[in-house]
Amino acid sequence: MTDNARIPDRLPLWPQGAPGALGDGPEDRPSLTPHLPASAGPTAAIVVCPGGGYQGRAAHESDPIARWLCELGVAGLVLDYRVAPYRHPAPLSDAQRAIRTTRAKAAEWNIDPRRVGILGFSAGGHLAASAATIFDDGDPDAADPVDRLPCRPDALVACYAVLTFGPHRHNGSMVNLLGPQPSEEMRNYLSLENRVTPQTPPSFLWHTADDASVPVENSLLFAQSLRQSAVPFALHVFPHGRHGLGLAENEPAVAAWTSLCAAWLTEIGFAPKSEART
Repeated sequence: MTDNARIPDRLPLWPQGAPGALGDGPEDRPSLTPHLPASAGPTAAIVVCPGGGYQGRAAHESDPIARWLCELGVAGLVLDYRVAPYRHPAPLSDAQRAIRTTRAKAAEWNIDPRRVGILGFSAGGHLAASAATIFDDGDPDAADPVDRLPCRPDALVACYAVLTFGPHRHNGSMVNLLGPQPSEEMRNYLSLENRVTPQTPPSFLWHTADDASVPVENSLLFAQSLRQSAVPFALHVFPHGRHGLGLAENEPAVAAWTSLCAAWLTEIGFAPKSEART
């Protein structure tokens, strides 16, 4: 953690209980943990979705990523979303609520509500890209003021992400999210290359070409759809690297993704120029 970062208490997304909760244990209570950089003015914010095959949430893709974002002058908000036995739409509902909550807390957390992005790794990348392609403007008549706010993110970062449930899918993620025999309709619906539109936010994708768990075709297919819809994007494919590298601090060639992403965040107005890595 950077010296000037502060971490408020973990915030339950639904203090009175999440919709569709199966119990009242920690895994039934999705939450958001903010890592907030010191800043004179409002900062951009990025919700962080760790990977784990929709069965868990990887620690090295959680707080360390939020701390890295803080170093760039961007608030990082770690999402503890629901995983198996929860299935769709519970994780997506959590991600959408996290984006709405970040906007609702903008004044308290010194965040610009017009610069709220989402980042995810592996299955968390599928969740992030789901939020970036399935969203709404909020319900103006909702009793809960949080639900009146839009849940479309303003930027997407997808890291070796599960993005398709077609031939190049990661089967474990699909089964955990949709069950052992999902319908073709549901597989197509959550094959996110099918959901890209001109309203999809600017996107940054990276993958390794020899990823043995989540084939690089996931990112390639999604990037092709972004191109077809004229959505601005960056795509970086590194020749070698195992799945699940996170910050890739022990893989110098792949670790370049953080500086590339920092430059991209600066380019789209998320990271201050004076603090972005070069």
